[in-house]
Amino acid sequence: MEVTETGTTIKAHGLKIIHELLVTHPQLIANQAAWQDPWKRKKIEQLALLLQGALRADRLVGLKMNVAEENLEKVVKLLPSLTAPTISRLYQEGWFAVETVISEDEVRELIPRLIEAGAQGIIEYALNKVI
Repeated sequence: MEVTETGTTIKAHGLKIIHELLVTHPQLIANQAAWQDPWKRKKIEQLALLLQGALRADRLVGLKMNVAEENLEKVVKLLPSLTAPTISRLYQEGWFAVETVISEDEVRELIPRLIEAGAQGIIEYALNKVI
């Protein structure tokens, strides 16, 4: 028996799910008296915000890369992001650091296309929260 969130690890090891015993759905529940106390209510709302950020980050990753100025437009056009990628100049003239947050499902297809467009030094990293 295994406790699993997605079953990905089980499948990656050549195993299969033969029976599902339990499906759970986490909930944040506040005591009514605590909810009426303004200080406690604010803390509960802050906790809910952080939990929602963790849930939102679950399927997202961050990508960082270096891009020469002549390739910048090609690379940026390929990048999906929550709003827009972050672009900043590097110390070396004519180079930029580009950073974005994207769906984990898109990375496998996107990285080879970014390299073809001129991105270098690509780093993929997990996210803990997206608020």
